Amino acid sequence: MNTRPLLIGLLALLLGGPLQAAELLLDIGAESQHWSSAELLKHPLTQQIDIDQDVSYQGPMSYRAVPLAALLEGVQADEHLQLVARDGFAAELPAALVLTPGGSQAWLAIEDPNQPWPVLGVDKPSAGPFYLVWQNPAASQISPEQWPFQVVAIRKLAPVAQRFPQLLPAADASAAVQAGLLQYQKHCMACHRLNGAGDSQFGPDLNVPHNPTEYFSGDFLGRYIRDPQSLRHWPQGKMPGFSLEAMNEQELAELIEYLGHMAGRKAVP
Repeated sequence: MNTRPLLIGLLALLLGGPLQAAELLLDIGAESQHWSSAELLKHPLTQQIDIDQDVSYQGPMSYRAVPLAALLEGVQADEHLQLVARDGFAAELPAALVLTPGGSQAWLAIEDPNQPWPVLGVDKPSAGPFYLVWQNPAASQISPEQWPFQVVAIRKLAPVAQRFPQLLPAADASAAVQAGLLQYQKHCMACHRLNGAGDSQFGPDLNVPHNPTEYFSGDFLGRYIRDPQSLRHWPQGKMPGFSLEAMNEQELAELIEYLGHMAGRKAVP
């Protein structure tokens, strides 16, 4: 009897290899739901899709994916979603981006355990087991931070301002500062907290003990946001740059206005 295939299968199971399935938590209703990768691959709406320019793989990719809207039964367009990744990255997402037809199309890509995706880099895993990808992302101005990979949970939550009042600017703050709060939610909250407020476990707090507007002079903060490695280069740097397509000059100025305003509104976590 040839025992080699059996031994390979056992090793794969022990080492988390290609025979290992994954599970997604959906916490969007009265009761939590759990979907395995096998179940999602068999979902009647799952199909092969093409992504022209994948944010994580920096090029075209093809996936087995299900429309994210198909998994959000009962969620309304005016509600709020959060997608949590394995490493603590927490992407904030207005449900309208997913549920409103005519804009960008949100898909939950599902990694087949028997056909794993490419790794994201040396000594790094793939973007699986679940990855939010977008077709026509420019139509709804989807940010790179709204492409979370290694997703383990999708939750329906109260809006950010309601959950985290520490993020709110003063009532008499300018329109630019108010708009900057929205830019902060879209581009920064997935990795950072501010005044201790937020769910991400990934990056440093942007106000306590010091706000970046307090130690970046001139135009250096804007340059850093555009291309972090151009100012502080290190091989393991994880902060992405924000191109003009992801954040135009007005939006960048609004974000910096908000951060500068919040430097005067520190709250100890």
